[in-house]
Amino acid sequence: MSLYFPLMTGQLSLASIGFYSLGGYVAAIMGTHPELAPLREALGFFMYPLEWLVALAASMLLGLALGYPALRLRGIYLALATIAFVQILGVVVLNLPIAGGAIGIFGIPQPFEDRLAYVWFFGPLLALTVFFLWRLERSGTGRLFFSIREDELAARAMGVNVTGRKVQAFVLGCALAGVVGAMSAPLLNTWNARQGTFDAAVACLAYVLIGGARSKWGALLGAALLVSLPEVLRPLKDSRMILNGLVLVLACVYMPQGIAGLFARRKS
Repeated sequence: MSLYFPLMTGQLSLASIGFYSLGGYVAAIMGTHPELAPLREALGFFMYPLEWLVALAASMLLGLALGYPALRLRGIYLALATIAFVQILGVVVLNLPIAGGAIGIFGIPQPFEDRLAYVWFFGPLLALTVFFLWRLERSGTGRLFFSIREDELAARAMGVNVTGRKVQAFVLGCALAGVVGAMSAPLLNTWNARQGTFDAAVACLAYVLIGGARSKWGALLGAALLVSLPEVLRPLKDSRMILNGLVLVLACVYMPQGIAGLFARRKS
């Protein structure tokens, strides 16, 4: 869903997976570094919200630093710039001793033994994100975002600070991705550079495009389909990947506006 924020302004960004990786490293380092052991003992469970806040702040600051130069680009050039950011971040963490290098960080403290209990982490965040997007789309800021997406030149002529609004939407997406990464690290118990690869960025983009890039529900619908489809087709063994790819191709051809767009047409 973090990809939807820049898409509200018509910007195709693949940087979210990089900020997801960054947030995970923040949580992993804060959860395992020996020098922070007294702080972890003092805060107990409340160490996890602190990790989320630090990941949020780090993602927003880096998003601002990246956003202003990158968002002057458009279309495929912006996508290439954000891909470059993901690749650079991956190289950096591979060469940082504090990040565990290629091996990564293991033994991240887990607040829950049962994985289903993590619904209490991600469920409220999902509900809050959907509610925030619902309010944003109906606010003046949301209408400015949509005006840039529909006609950037007209929005600029009407006095809209196009670059500033693009950066604002981009930073919101970065912040969400960073917090989700910080929540995911304890769930996985380990974190390494594979969490922020180009393949993962393309997978997230596929969720949004198949689900519908012009709707806040698109990412949820696309993720539900593309994550569950390989499991549903598992009895077919090796053939399931062929069918999975076929479904993606057919969805792109016959549902150019995604699943959410298909529902919108039926409703109208």
